[in-house]
Amino acid sequence: MRGRDHQRGHVGGYVDPEAMVPPDHPLRQIRPLVNAALERLSPDFDELYSLTGRPSVPPEQLLRALLLQAFFTVRSERQLMEQLTYNILFRWFVGLSIEAPVWDVTVFTKNRDRLLEGDIAHGFLRAILADPQVKHLLSSEHFSVDGTLIEAWARLAEGSARQSLVEWPDEGTHSRLPPIIEAPGRSSGTGTGSCAGTRPTSPTASSSRASTAWSRPPKPRLAATAHLAT
Repeated sequence: MRGRDHQRGHVGGYVDPEAMVPPDHPLRQIRPLVNAALERLSPDFDELYSLTGRPSVPPEQLLRALLLQAFFTVRSERQLMEQLTYNILFRWFVGLSIEAPVWDVTVFTKNRDRLLEGDIAHGFLRAILADPQVKHLLSSEHFSVDGTLIEAWARLAEGSARQSLVEWPDEGTHSRLPPIIEAPGRSSGTGTGSCAGTRPTSPTASSSRASTAWSRPPKPRLAATAHLAT
């Protein structure tokens, strides 16, 4: 038996779902279009359900819930029922009052399969696209993007960024390389070891030492006492 989509509005209680939804929320513009499409599909709903038996999930509310699942990327029907339990926005869009119980997940999925087998879901989308307020927004132009190309472009950009970090600067500019540490064993002629902290300013100045210092960390300086002891 077909369940009826009763939109009673606020008849009491502490919370009015209509007042809780912001006036500029995008779902406020979508809901009238959805309701108009569901109204045109009402004769098709009557053909799917028997005139006797227990009321099922109203097809209007079920299709609205499926739209929310697509809009908000709800991963499963179980999570969708969980959202309908405490989410006032979801309840308002579907048409459930605050005190209305949420359907069991198994009951919801069985009724959903009935609409899919009856090609109601496709008819629902076609009815929305045929609405005059939606039709002028559609276009036959389209484009496709290969995901492998995007991944290749990302890797190319990443490789270029890494290469730019080790390029030598132009002549006369300040180098961004770390300070070059002289090899141990060199002295300044006074009997003590020396450690120079100069930076090369051109590709030709100390290129071999710069490449060595850039590839591996410098070795620790030996103590000056070892030289004095000899």
